[in-house]
Amino acid sequence: MSLLPETARRVDEIAARAQSDGRTPSLALAVVRDRAVLHFAGVGEHPVPDAKTQYRLGSITKTLTATMVMQLRDEGFFALDDLLYRHLPGTPIGGVTLRQLLGHVSGLQREPDGGWWERTTGGNADKLLAGLGYDKLSGPPFRRFRYSNLAYGLLGVVLERVTGESWQSLVGKRVLDPLGMKRTTYAPMEPFARGYVVHALDGRLHEEPRLDSGAMAPAGQLWSTVTDMAKWAAFLGDPAPQVLPRETVDEMCSPVAISDLESWTAGYGLGIQLFRAGERVFAGHGGSMPGYVAHLVVHRRSRLGVIAFANSYGLTGTHISRVALDALTSVVDAEPATPAAWLPPAPPAGESVALAGRWWWMGREYEIRADGDALEMTGPNHWSRFVRAAPDRWRGVDGDNEGEVLLALRGVDGGVDRLDIATFVFSRDPAHLA
Repeated sequence: MSLLPETARRVDEIAARAQSDGRTPSLALAVVRDRAVLHFAGVGEHPVPDAKTQYRLGSITKTLTATMVMQLRDEGFFALDDLLYRHLPGTPIGGVTLRQLLGHVSGLQREPDGGWWERTTGGNADKLLAGLGYDKLSGPPFRRFRYSNLAYGLLGVVLERVTGESWQSLVGKRVLDPLGMKRTTYAPMEPFARGYVVHALDGRLHEEPRLDSGAMAPAGQLWSTVTDMAKWAAFLGDPAPQVLPRETVDEMCSPVAISDLESWTAGYGLGIQLFRAGERVFAGHGGSMPGYVAHLVVHRRSRLGVIAFANSYGLTGTHISRVALDALTSVVDAEPATPAAWLPPAPPAGESVALAGRWWWMGREYEIRADGDALEMTGPNHWSRFVRAAPDRWRGVDGDNEGEVLLALRGVDGGVDRLDIATFVFSRDPAHLA
């Protein structure tokens, strides 16, 4: 499977313009779906990029750290609303929760002390914890979104403390190995792109050091390739249950905070950045480290994703996120997902037989169709799906009534003549108004 020729040309043009205008030595841009690379656009000669060349992920690493936090939550190691002091006793900032750290709403400042990001080797967990003080909290939790690398360093320490294993070991065993991401590594492995600063005046390349970020590794350490990131994009779009169930990944992709309160074009979930482009919301994450920028973004409904790597810090006149979002928008617009084939529903079974048909509420008509032992309800700007929870009791599992209860109310003759959905009462009688 590949892109249509005109779509591929548009992606090639986006890549070429970004590399030229951004003055980056090497740029890789790929469109992926279901673990496969549908189209690869590589521009530049330092190095000539290909799908198996490693670049540094930067903060895309946070999505893997967050995945491990959710795994351990699901396994009962802790709750997301645990206060930090429960797992890091004695810390002066122990009043924030794991959930707040994941969603960048803890009030923590962006970086730890010591300049780890600016070309400095990171210290160990003890050094990170020793540098914490009340002054690291810039404000109360949930006052506003405040992106914090420090928060993810602390989440990494929590992972290590509750499991007794290093973050590096955990990410290999819990995420990379199950998904077959063999070219995603803690340190670079050949072939990899060297990272540069490009001189603003004469264009000379100044190679950046590739330092171990130590205790801050959970915030931005990993290296990867387009082919490996295709597997990670596939996981975000169609989760692999051996890593996380779909409902947990859905939880990660639900907004915790809007990070752009003026135009609502960006938000953050539990370790996942959210980007609104027109009427769509894409999920993923950006990343940067000295000498590198990266971006991964996925349209979960169509399972299409885009990966963008460049080996210079920043792109003159553009941004790596804009490159990835423009490419993904172009592909989703030009090549929408093929609708699933219609199949006749399973015959009604059990109690669903009595609920199928037309219902009215406040003069509006609704229809319930039975699909085996499930129900689908449609009406004016409405769709809900229910599954049976107990006799005469159904639970909404999708749509407008997700999480709500449908009660089948029986008349004197024992037949179902009304439905109570979250206290809204539906009747078989079109004249019923309450």
